[in-house]
Amino acid sequence: MDKIVALCKRRGFIYPSFEIYGGFAGFYDYGPLGVALKKNITNLWWKQFVTDREDVYGVDTVELTKQDVLKASGHIDTFTDPSVTCKKCKHIYRADQLADTCLECGGTEFYKVENTNLMFSTLVGGEKLPQLAYLRPETAQGIFSNFKNVVDSFHPKLPFGIAQIGKAFRNEIAPRDFLFRVRELEQMEVEYFVREGDWKPAFEMWRKEMLAFIEAVGIDAKKVSELEVAEADRAHYSKRTIDFEFDFPFGRKELYGLAYRTNYDLTNHQNFSGVSQAFADEEGDEPLVPHVIEPSLGVGRSLLAVLLSAYTEDEMNGETRTYLKFKPSVAPVKIAVFPLLKNKPSLVEKAREVYKMLKSEFGAVVFDDNGNIGKRYRRQDEIGTVTAVTVDFETLDNDTVTLRDRDSGKQIRVKISRLAEIVSEVIRGKLFSELPQEIR
Repeated sequence: MDKIVALCKRRGFIYPSFEIYGGFAGFYDYGPLGVALKKNITNLWWKQFVTDREDVYGVDTVELTKQDVLKASGHIDTFTDPSVTCKKCKHIYRADQLADTCLECGGTEFYKVENTNLMFSTLVGGEKLPQLAYLRPETAQGIFSNFKNVVDSFHPKLPFGIAQIGKAFRNEIAPRDFLFRVRELEQMEVEYFVREGDWKPAFEMWRKEMLAFIEAVGIDAKKVSELEVAEADRAHYSKRTIDFEFDFPFGRKELYGLAYRTNYDLTNHQNFSGVSQAFADEEGDEPLVPHVIEPSLGVGRSLLAVLLSAYTEDEMNGETRTYLKFKPSVAPVKIAVFPLLKNKPSLVEKAREVYKMLKSEFGAVVFDDNGNIGKRYRRQDEIGTVTAVTVDFETLDNDTVTLRDRDSGKQIRVKISRLAEIVSEVIRGKLFSELPQEIR
């Protein structure tokens, strides 16, 4: 875990927030490579869970939530963790994670257990009539409060889903383990509306979709297990929940959740708002309040699991090498272009031509002439760049370049006129071993 955290900071994936001011527990910023990796993950999710389907509609709802919504959903009364406070230094701990001694000061006396609400509150409006509101603790309630709007706009038939990717905020008592437990997070969620009698096949369908996504983004399936959550441990709205757990370095912990929320949310919003959430998709059908299946996937935890699955150490040319074995679909950089020597203008000029051609075609391309060629290879390996193109003196003679594979270090000569075609195959996942040694 320490190696991943250090790599993320060094190479521009993840930075501690406000580090120049001593940091801020539970908050992290995404650097240039982290943003690219995150967008690749969320784009794959959106494609699989929304655009490739005919029955899911996307929304993007506000992050600040009216108090009434969270009263109806039960969060104001139930979204809590048990906490205790050290009498000596006043440090707060989750009660279920506390040893006998305070880790800050060594104190052994604590105030009694209290339930601490995990939501961030704020005031909206002028000073004379402020309204209490909250940063949303989950993206789901924005979907539920727009259920009727989507139905009225698009007239879908059951089953159908509403999806969104967005921020959620939880005032965790003890944020920890890097991106695993943070106070500002991002979720990818679908609320899938079904008739009560159809919830089981819909649940199974989304279970398979989640497993397919795990494979698609390159999370090591051997480190993933499914846990049937016991009734006592389920959220207040859930009748069945499966946790997809991942073997993190700090233990087997929840990666994703799949819940059958019944019609708890829509019924409560109907009762609290006085606005009917009943639905009928055929003339003559008896109106009903649909039940809900919710596949919920965290962006940060996805990214962390992808990094941990990709992190690899091996030996190449007698030296220890670290590289990120990303699937090409999520790699933040697809191609790096090098001139063999930076002090040879003819090589640099030709390399720039190749770079511009590939950049216009593939986008996620970098130009690198810093240091010797070996150091450049190692640097690109460490950030998971899929392939590297080197312009050398032979390029000037016959218009071919060297194409290098990240994982094996294997190299082949490729005619520049065919370079985009061959690189496209590599980015789509074709193995270097399947390519000929020389492509003219």
